[in-house]
Amino acid sequence: MVTSFEAALEQLSVHRTGNKLQNEFYILSDLPLQIQDETLKTLLMQYFLSPFEKGNEVYRFMHSSDDLNLNEVFHFCSLIFADPDSFHEQSANITRHLFNVSNHPKIKSGELYVAIFKDLQLEGELVDAIGIFKSETKESYLKVNPDKGGFSLSYEEDAINIQKLDKGCLIFNTEMEDGYKVMVIDQTNRTDAVYWKDEFLQLKIRNDSFNKTNTTLGICKDFITTRLQDDFEITKADKIDLLNRSMKYFKEKESFDIDEFSEEVIGNPKAIESFKNFSRDYSEEFDAGLDQSFDISNAAVKKQARVFKSVLKLDKNFHIYIHGNKELIEKGFDDNRAMNYYKVYYKEEN
Repeated sequence: MVTSFEAALEQLSVHRTGNKLQNEFYILSDLPLQIQDETLKTLLMQYFLSPFEKGNEVYRFMHSSDDLNLNEVFHFCSLIFADPDSFHEQSANITRHLFNVSNHPKIKSGELYVAIFKDLQLEGELVDAIGIFKSETKESYLKVNPDKGGFSLSYEEDAINIQKLDKGCLIFNTEMEDGYKVMVIDQTNRTDAVYWKDEFLQLKIRNDSFNKTNTTLGICKDFITTRLQDDFEITKADKIDLLNRSMKYFKEKESFDIDEFSEEVIGNPKAIESFKNFSRDYSEEFDAGLDQSFDISNAAVKKQARVFKSVLKLDKNFHIYIHGNKELIEKGFDDNRAMNYYKVYYKEEN
């Protein structure tokens, strides 16, 4: 999570980049923008930074050769941090690099903003950062103007909605030797748009307690909701119970241990073996580097708790919310075995 109440926008350059496959080009500005209007600065800060205030995973730059300096954005940002006077020159280099990796026919042209921010707060520390943002989506706006005792209407085309940042990233000037701390936004989230994170930035997940907790909870959820039913007969109520017990473990424990978790939450020896195999396969496929034990991040638990569903949906008539002992709900069939039913036991109504 990033907070910006102490932050300042120090420098800003704007360029335009097109799609190589569509025979479009890039346009570089001669000088950085000089912004004197404080209201405009405030709006730009809101446009650039508000998407990052909701909490985002932290990444690092990487390169397949393991030489970070071969990662173009890492290299250009390192030059800016070392010499802020080179900012505009390096912002042009960043634009050229983005143009060179825009090799999918559906990639949209747009303005590229490169900015320097001072005193952003990340994980309790004030850190300077470089921001790279791309606007692709334009909208039309109506304007109402006073006119001869009444009002007139006009419109403005190709305007930018400051509530909708298409793509962006923040590179924080800390932990350079490990590839900096990087946060990324990509609102388009389409297959043809992965170029932003994978081709342009070349990022990997930062292997800290937040990401370890977040990834492991995701694995638990996927295992319970998808893989478990392939190997065992399991009801939806049982799945919800396992999800609730998983979340309870992460909320109550300070650290995760895969053996302890397996015994306390899963219990069944065959299911435990299946879970460990599933976790290992995931780690190998996605190069996640999951640990057998780690400190649990409360922030990651709160984030994942929003997607751990405890609702049992029955046709279109009923939803049953299961938060506790699954032994208090019983599944069966009517006498003709034409309909399913659930019997729920309770002591009193609230």
